Amino acid sequence: MKTDFQELKPSPRILLGPGPSNVHPRVLRAMATPLVGHLDPEFLVIMDETKELLRYVFQTENDLTLPISGTGSAGMEASLCNMIEPGDRVVVVVNGVFGERMCDVAGRCGAQVKRIEVEWGRIVEPEQVKAALKDGGIKVVALVHAETSTGVLQPLEEISQIVHQQGALFLVDTVTSLGGHPVKVDEWGIDICYSGSQKCLSCPPGLAPITFNRRAAEALHNRKSRVQSWYLDMTMVEKYWGQERAYHHTAPITMNYALREALLLIFEEGLEARFERHRLNHQALLAGLQAMGLEPFAQAGHRLWTLNAVRVPAGVEDARVRNRLLDEFNIEIGGGLGPLKGQIWRIGLMGYSSSRQNVLLFLGALETVLREEGYPLAVGAGVAAATEVYSQQVPRRTP
Repeated sequence: MKTDFQELKPSPRILLGPGPSNVHPRVLRAMATPLVGHLDPEFLVIMDETKELLRYVFQTENDLTLPISGTGSAGMEASLCNMIEPGDRVVVVVNGVFGERMCDVAGRCGAQVKRIEVEWGRIVEPEQVKAALKDGGIKVVALVHAETSTGVLQPLEEISQIVHQQGALFLVDTVTSLGGHPVKVDEWGIDICYSGSQKCLSCPPGLAPITFNRRAAEALHNRKSRVQSWYLDMTMVEKYWGQERAYHHTAPITMNYALREALLLIFEEGLEARFERHRLNHQALLAGLQAMGLEPFAQAGHRLWTLNAVRVPAGVEDARVRNRLLDEFNIEIGGGLGPLKGQIWRIGLMGYSSSRQNVLLFLGALETVLREEGYPLAVGAGVAAATEVYSQQVPRRTP
């Protein structure tokens, strides 16, 4: 057995991958706050404030809005297993890894799953959804708003209308969009929506914000069978987070401190200002990458601000570049998943990590590594192009 254990001192990383993102110092300080009990009157106030702030970020009035104790994958599982009973017909859009995962989870819940297959890197068109629903009898239509594996942002409004015209419930994964892109749960008619704490919310991984509207809550409470998961059974979890305060599990106190502080930072910044920050940094990064001769992967007009997918140029070794960025510059970016392994880089600009400083630092570091790897590009081209985007920004008036 190893005996020379040392004090925990992980290297300070600049997290520009697909998640987690860097955590704001205020969130880290909140995590050092002394614990109280999970039913302490002061913690109950924190729970209520967290729910209120989540409704603000989700842009919803849904009463059943809370953080699941678990990662974003727990949010996916909770959403599906609470809505699906054995034999239910479910449609899932598959245009990346997380659509595939939805199919897996839905199948484990006993659903009859109908897949809408879409080329990775592209959105699903409304006509494809309409065709999949033409025979009726579908209970849930599920898709990913921000596909982390491809960098695609899926438009939702027209699809939501199609889903509801057929009487189905609309379930949306916003793990990589909530807090970085508009997620208008009420306006867009999303029935069930979930996310994760570690991406645009800039909180450590461990909680999954989730919201159910009235239609979804009625479907939950009118089930003929019990929810297959005891831990994720929202009929019980909601009683812990609601007026009953009925004991269900011991909530991760420190993580809830962190989420409340992260959500408060979003509230203080304001949603529109936050979205604009993510949009601007995405545009500057994209301009810099293209000036370096790198090609975006995701469909034009539907690219995420929060997760930028770019093709690995010919003759360049994917993993070697990523490893050098990590070892020499302390910068983490992601590689491709599944069929995209070795073909794309995934560069996250989420939450606290989405900054002008990080964009310019990354472009300079990437240029250094690529030039040393023999990739031909003009010195300073990426940084210059990004700086030009920033120079065109209209200065904000200070209050």
